[in-house]
Amino acid sequence: MIEELTIFDTFAVKSKNMKQQIINSDFKLGVLGGGQLGKMMALAAGNWHLPLHILDKEKSFPAGLFTPYFTAGDFKNYDDVYAFGKNMDVLTIEIEHVNTEALHQLEKEGVKVHPAPAVLDTIKDKGLQKQFYAKKNIPTAPFRLFADKAAILEAVEEGTLAYPFVQKSRTAGYDGKGVAVIKDAGQTDKIMDTPSMVEDLVDIDKELAVIVARNEAGQVISYPVVDMEFNPDANLVEWLVCPAEISEDIAQKADQLAKEVIEAFDCCGLLAVELFLTKSQEILVNEVAPRPHNSGHHTIDSCYTSQFEQHVRAVLNMPLGSTKMKCPSIMVNLLGAPEHTGHASYEGLDECLAMEGVNLHLYGKTTTKPFRKMGHATVVADDLATAKSQARKVKDIFRIVAS
Repeated sequence: MIEELTIFDTFAVKSKNMKQQIINSDFKLGVLGGGQLGKMMALAAGNWHLPLHILDKEKSFPAGLFTPYFTAGDFKNYDDVYAFGKNMDVLTIEIEHVNTEALHQLEKEGVKVHPAPAVLDTIKDKGLQKQFYAKKNIPTAPFRLFADKAAILEAVEEGTLAYPFVQKSRTAGYDGKGVAVIKDAGQTDKIMDTPSMVEDLVDIDKELAVIVARNEAGQVISYPVVDMEFNPDANLVEWLVCPAEISEDIAQKADQLAKEVIEAFDCCGLLAVELFLTKSQEILVNEVAPRPHNSGHHTIDSCYTSQFEQHVRAVLNMPLGSTKMKCPSIMVNLLGAPEHTGHASYEGLDECLAMEGVNLHLYGKTTTKPFRKMGHATVVADDLATAKSQARKVKDIFRIVAS
């Protein structure tokens, strides 16, 4: 049975030096991380009968059921990443917080790693990421780096740092974690005692995102700009509108800026570029993620090529797929209900499945927690107004609670 699952028709892919890389039944594409992004990547690669090799702690994680090649291990551990990666032809990620020391060594030994470990080193440290933008003249909010909470408070007392500001932990932050918005002196208890990047609180009109892809051959392609709305309590995307309701001029500028950013990083694979559109209509880079991203989930149902297939294409140096929209869409994150922790139970499932244009994607996480990403719904329609109406119903009806 396993031999049957590994059959993948041989075909050729042109690499950067124009030699041909043969992908066949022995070819191994490894992924560090077995969460929902790994699961959706495995589903996309399954269309070509290309099983992914996945490293994560437990096979019970979302991607575990969707590959015959799951390796139990810690993607933050040097030995685990090295042992896993040395047997791969190409190695990629579903999360940037991985052991890059091992990736540097694997790269030296001839394993293709996309995105490159040097890129990951920069992006996973928000301080280095910001310094990169400053060096490359990429527009971003003014910022400063601080060693700890005491240094931040000292700067406030000296008058060199003014309220309001946003504090971001330099490492390990994601899904709203590691971020604190400090509006005034009464909120200093929210300041984290960790090495931080502190930036001005931008006067935001909209939060936008562009998913852009690049392969080794230098082909670059982007998806339509999306508009993100954030949950004020969890500080993560609650729902997303595609196409963004912005002018054509702003859309073109956002698209061009995202392409400039991926070229500046010399990154192969996907890059999710999160942007601020200010009240004065200036576009600033907030931060990036070098992998499939929450702001691109709608592409599974609404675009010719999903972001997950595109990432596989890009890291394997295949021709990139069309990013055209089939139709407008709204993506709703399905979050664990507040005050519910325990075995996940879904309320309103039947009602949502009966609604036209509603596509549910449940991640298979057995335990729900308040605001934990447990799935998403993409609502497609002929027009945004209809999609929004259906999306609001999904938001009201579907609940993830502890049984």
